[in-house]
Amino acid sequence: MYTQHGIPRQLPPDRPRIFSIFNFAFPVKDIDWGSLIHFQLRAMNNTDLIHQLTRIADSLDRLAPAAPPPPSLDTGTAFVWQAETNRLRPIEQVSYVDMGMLQGIDRVKDILIDNTRRFAKGFPANNALLWGARGMGKSSLVKAVHALVNDDSGSDNDDDSSDDIGNKLVLVEIHREDIPSLPDLMQLLQNSDRSIILFCDDLSFDGDDDTYKSLKTVLDGGLEGRPANVIFYATSNRRHLMRRDMIENERSTAVMPSEAIEEKVSLSDRFGLWLGFHSCSQDEYLDMIRGYVNYYSIPVTDEELVKGAIEWTRTRGSRSGRVAWQFVQELAGLTETRLD
Repeated sequence: MYTQHGIPRQLPPDRPRIFSIFNFAFPVKDIDWGSLIHFQLRAMNNTDLIHQLTRIADSLDRLAPAAPPPPSLDTGTAFVWQAETNRLRPIEQVSYVDMGMLQGIDRVKDILIDNTRRFAKGFPANNALLWGARGMGKSSLVKAVHALVNDDSGSDNDDDSSDDIGNKLVLVEIHREDIPSLPDLMQLLQNSDRSIILFCDDLSFDGDDDTYKSLKTVLDGGLEGRPANVIFYATSNRRHLMRRDMIENERSTAVMPSEAIEEKVSLSDRFGLWLGFHSCSQDEYLDMIRGYVNYYSIPVTDEELVKGAIEWTRTRGSRSGRVAWQFVQELAGLTETRLD
């Protein structure tokens, strides 16, 4: 192949390889590059030279576009961390459940609200691990607490500054698979003057996954430690964030079983609050549904509600807040009620 004016063409077998620069073609073999460029520059006037250099600069700009602006926490109260681009994506409308509709978890609800309020006021607070039965409102509680504390911060102030978004508590969600990028995110968050809840939903570790070690260091034990303006809330179905059979395997195969177990479970020790969520009773399950029905004004009698709710849970094989909400969606659809 050879080029003429930058266009590739088929090279005949008896032709030498050709190098083209600034519309001049030269054999590739034994090129004196310094002399070649010097010759071309002397052959060009200033106008042509500026034109060629401008083209080169424009091409380089297209290959290496300007760096995006650094992520900012000044544009909202909820963000999702995007590890691929080291960006914080703002969430315009957070999907959360009203605190009053979270039934059957009153004790853990009060503990987490108190911990979050203290943190928002600048006082010491603990990292929190919400663990236990699936579908019982662990992640819903975190989002509801965030909304409640922000509402409180607005009602506690009578001046116009209460509407300033900079006074609000920030919720930043990091996905489980992005945990290795947590040190970069922490470095970004500690430069902010806002109080931040760092939230990871469904946090757990399997097999040979060793990313939990970086999380341990960030939460507690590293040289920098956790930034004073950041608190970490995580939800998990597992109390020690890993399967029981993984812990049992370490106990049976390790040279020093006790040390191996300590290494695995020490991550959960980084959370000062362990808030357990357990399967709800039938009465609690029905109370959850009644709360939703009253909130959305769904036209159904209590007798019909109880009969349909019990039948619904039998088909699902479990009772939980998630199952209750799914039944409410079914009721709303049957009665043509909007859940706005």
